[in-house]
Amino acid sequence: MAKLSVNLNKVALIRNSRGTNLPDLQKVAQDVVALGADGITLHPRPDERHAKRSDIYELKKILSVELNVEGYPSEDFLRMIEEVKPAQCTLVPDPPGVLTSDAGWDTLRHKHFLAEIVDRIKAAGVRCSIFIETDLDRIGMASEIGTDRIELYTEAYARLFAAGKKEIVEPYARSAAFAHEIGLGVNAGHDLNLDNLAYFAQQVPHLAEVSIGHALVCDALYLGFEETIKRYQACLGKA
Repeated sequence: MAKLSVNLNKVALIRNSRGTNLPDLQKVAQDVVALGADGITLHPRPDERHAKRSDIYELKKILSVELNVEGYPSEDFLRMIEEVKPAQCTLVPDPPGVLTSDAGWDTLRHKHFLAEIVDRIKAAGVRCSIFIETDLDRIGMASEIGTDRIELYTEAYARLFAAGKKEIVEPYARSAAFAHEIGLGVNAGHDLNLDNLAYFAQQVPHLAEVSIGHALVCDALYLGFEETIKRYQACLGKA
């Protein structure tokens, strides 16, 4: 069954809005782990509007589960990864100032750039994942580049599933099967929620991890983190 990594960027955003340490990101991270999360994800952006780089260093010291750090592989980001050594680094092609991740890597176009980055991350002893869409040629190139995993970008799935088009899951299922066949682990993330996650997890084979933040934190405003995490884990087939 897939692991649930909780993205706490939105918790960091609330904290930053008042210039204090409320909510305390470290405590929230420890609490959601105690309540059943399998991992924690953060995506620090250059303007640090939510997660800060200092958060990465501090969380690595206290977490008993995997820390997944997402981001664009700038030089300062890569130095942070080499110093912190999280369990996983997910490479995302976000230009500076982007509101949220809105595309996967074109691994064919950026293969040389990504190959050097992946080598550097793996040399630090960190598992590497590449944020990517369902194009099989790009996934094949991701394997040649040397990444350990891919993270399927699921915005299109979430949008069309909400419109009643369940067949949108088919390219994700094919992509996951192909990735597994060529030796890649499969993660997924972006706009997965309590409405669409169970179907996705049932239909997409070899799913190792889902990273969910915005929807999960929104649900927790009504349900609380304990009930929210329980429901997300149930979507993944866990009692």
